[in-house]
Amino acid sequence: MAKTRRKLVDQLCWVDAVLEVADARIPVSSRNPLLRDLVGDKPRIILLNKADLADEGMTDCWRHELARENREGMVLAVSAATGLGMKKIVPQLELLLAKKMKALADKGVRPRPCRVMVVGIPNIGKSSLINRLTAAARAKTGGKPGVTRDSQWVRVHDRVDLLDTPGMLWPKFDDPEAGLRLAATGAVRDEVYDLEELAQWLLDWLKAEYPRDVGRYGAVESPEEVTLEALGRRRGHLVGDGAVDCYKTAQMVLKDFRAGRIGRITLDRR
Repeated sequence: MAKTRRKLVDQLCWVDAVLEVADARIPVSSRNPLLRDLVGDKPRIILLNKADLADEGMTDCWRHELARENREGMVLAVSAATGLGMKKIVPQLELLLAKKMKALADKGVRPRPCRVMVVGIPNIGKSSLINRLTAAARAKTGGKPGVTRDSQWVRVHDRVDLLDTPGMLWPKFDDPEAGLRLAATGAVRDEVYDLEELAQWLLDWLKAEYPRDVGRYGAVESPEEVTLEALGRRRGHLVGDGAVDCYKTAQMVLKDFRAGRIGRITLDRR
């Protein structure tokens, strides 16, 4: 991460603006506070990716909240998976940089594409966003954090070049539950946390905040009945002696949550 940070600082002088990608399900927890400081006054658009998996009402609230922080007020809810909001990105970039590009032209600088850096934490969907924008798999993607190992330039079209950068986490979470939220959404490698504890924490949180969704997911009338053991028994995750394989059930719960099969959930609350 230290190496990634140094490289990012060096490369910021190459670009005109920054696309900061966050997860719409955790729009605060998924934003690296170090990136905010490193980017500084560089023009920026915040993209809340995976908005198709997040609570729509909460996404609208967070967009307005984050717009107050972002100087230009540009915060877009998008989804690289479905294409939601993707057509707005390039026009917003051109609007954001119109004055700068005109000033360069007035100085006699030869017209060139806008150069834009894409930043965010691991597995936030930066490369998938670029692939959706270019309509071709030019940037490496994957379901695990850390797929993009080095920076790479990608031309979106004749007016915008994007610099894809490796994901960067920060060394210590001030909020202990921020780590759990990041792990639940897949931004932190599954090997870092006890999956059974993580899945049970997620189920308990969902019972409090989204009881209808978790009850429907567990196919029960009372959300309180939704536990790892009860889910595992219902789904047939049993070992030889009839005991429930809670690890397998935990994997299922996290996979279903990340795919939106439990419901459209936002873990960061205002």
